[in-house]
Amino acid sequence: MRLFITGNMGYIGPVLVETLKRIYPEIEIVGFDSGFFAHSLSGANFNADKGVTVQHYGDVRDIRPEMLDGVDAVIHLAGISNDPMGHEFESVTSQINHLASVHLAGMATKQKVKNFVFASSCSMYGSSGSGSRTEQDRTDPLTAYAKSKIATEESLKDISLLDMNVTCLRFATACGWSPRLRLDLVLNDFVMSAMSTDEIKVLSDGSPWRPLIDVEDMSRAIAWATTRSYDNGGQFLSINVGSNKNNYQVIDLANMVATLLPDVTIKTNPNALPDKRSYSVDFTLYETLAPDFQPQVTLKQSIERLKSGLSRMNVSNDGFDPSKYSRLHVLREHMSKHRMSSDLRWLS
Repeated sequence: MRLFITGNMGYIGPVLVETLKRIYPEIEIVGFDSGFFAHSLSGANFNADKGVTVQHYGDVRDIRPEMLDGVDAVIHLAGISNDPMGHEFESVTSQINHLASVHLAGMATKQKVKNFVFASSCSMYGSSGSGSRTEQDRTDPLTAYAKSKIATEESLKDISLLDMNVTCLRFATACGWSPRLRLDLVLNDFVMSAMSTDEIKVLSDGSPWRPLIDVEDMSRAIAWATTRSYDNGGQFLSINVGSNKNNYQVIDLANMVATLLPDVTIKTNPNALPDKRSYSVDFTLYETLAPDFQPQVTLKQSIERLKSGLSRMNVSNDGFDPSKYSRLHVLREHMSKHRMSSDLRWLS
């Protein structure tokens, strides 16, 4: 089996490649990545991308059809990856997350790719009110990032899929340890802050709801979708990916971190404007269709793995700079050094 993974040199990629190689030992993996965050390694003492058979570098807007020759499945991770980035680069977010994704899927159908896996997001539920959102409930995307995800799903429904299966994985909020770390994710940030400052700053009153999923469990879901058959969910499937046990209020996450890292102070901001991004999600469909690929990493395990990894990185040292693990900061630095244009293309 030959797989084509976009964005393989990001946060998910190294964990995903290792997971795929374990589940499907004989696979070949073709990676395609811009390299924006290639340097954001979290103290890894090995090649984080060692499992990739062939590595291409380039802009996802410029993928050529021949790169998909002989490919059985496309795993599309590449994109502007969070709300702050989407806010700062709104038009580019639409170009990359939506238009380029649909163009890639169109190429994949013509190249007779069997499965197309799109990394979508539960953030499209926005402000869900009471109750947990299922795939049949209305979406309420509040940010450019979330809007780009639902726009892509809607466009993928409308293109001619021919014989290709499409799976849109609406992931819960990512967390956990990776050889290429992100510290702009809520749980990861809380653990880093607790270890480096003995303090967790919650930017709201702590009441918003978030479902969480460890990056290892995200990778397990992608492995399922990579070989998903038509009779297991249909040709086009949008599905919430996570666990019903892992819907938390933000304050719950802070309290769990403080429990596992003693002498940590939690500071909330009761005077902050309400965070409208609050959603609890129902994952029953994923439990039904993918019983052998269910999340296995507990919140406690995610925190303990982050603690162990960040300890190796000397995060408590005064010289530690967390900014290189923040996606928006890295893009701003590339631009300030005149390495990147305002439409997020390399200048040299």
